[in-house]
Amino acid sequence: MLLDFDATDDPAHGEQEGTYYHGYYGERIYHPLLVFDGETNQLITAVLRCGNTHASRGALSVLKRIVGRLKRAWPGVEVEIRADAGFAVPEIYEYCEQEDIGYTIGLISNPRLEAIAEPLMERAKRESEERGGQRVRLLSEAPYRAGSWDRPRRVVYKAEMLEKGENTRFVVTSRRDEPRKLYDWYIRRGESEGWIKDFKRALKADRLSCHRFFANQFRLLLHAAAYWLLDDIRRRLVGAGVRRMQLDTLRLLLVKIGGRVRQLLTKIRLHLASAHPGQYLWHTLYSAEPRHARE
Repeated sequence: MLLDFDATDDPAHGEQEGTYYHGYYGERIYHPLLVFDGETNQLITAVLRCGNTHASRGALSVLKRIVGRLKRAWPGVEVEIRADAGFAVPEIYEYCEQEDIGYTIGLISNPRLEAIAEPLMERAKRESEERGGQRVRLLSEAPYRAGSWDRPRRVVYKAEMLEKGENTRFVVTSRRDEPRKLYDWYIRRGESEGWIKDFKRALKADRLSCHRFFANQFRLLLHAAAYWLLDDIRRRLVGAGVRRMQLDTLRLLLVKIGGRVRQLLTKIRLHLASAHPGQYLWHTLYSAEPRHARE
């Protein structure tokens, strides 16, 4: 099971408990930690954190909790994490190595890493010049040990020559794939930006406007529950042959419509307009449900 860790910003609504100015985002925020299933895009957890929190703060505790739950449910499950450079801290590598958990995590560039990548970058420059300035992307690997690490680890790096200039990237990993395959797999974590967009824009998860911190954590969990519900509906529709939609589109077509709910003794009956743009989705969902579930 692949766990994609990410952090995002949640702008403050006034002087709320736990919000602080964050230099990277340039405003006063909460700094939630989100974990997605990297293969299915399902949201696993959402943890609210103070606005001045480092991206990696609390990530190890959350990882331990998730891994414990997964291994109790499926003792033989293989777990792997993927994250950006905000999570590049030794405690995460060391825990993953102790528990036989795979990891691929971005690294912030520094002079030592740039020196390692320099010969490859020079080669990328030459090839780009030979091709008339076209983009050239080369990848390689090297052992590397940061000052805070207990031992050298495998680092895969990219040297890319673009029209706008040089571009280097580095990841530390326990995987043994060849560099290009591994890096292409790693950058797929960019898909989580779309999942976060669904979570924040379609489910309004960035509207944590209570004054108290724990009240906003509860609200964040309610938004997560709404995400799980709509995401499950989307999967059922896709399984029935409906094109995949963003959650805000699905919400507008399926949920944000006028209707009347009647609670009967043995059932709940939902009355909707006889014609509306999302009517076919309701029929599709009903037809896709097993008969015993409908009854």
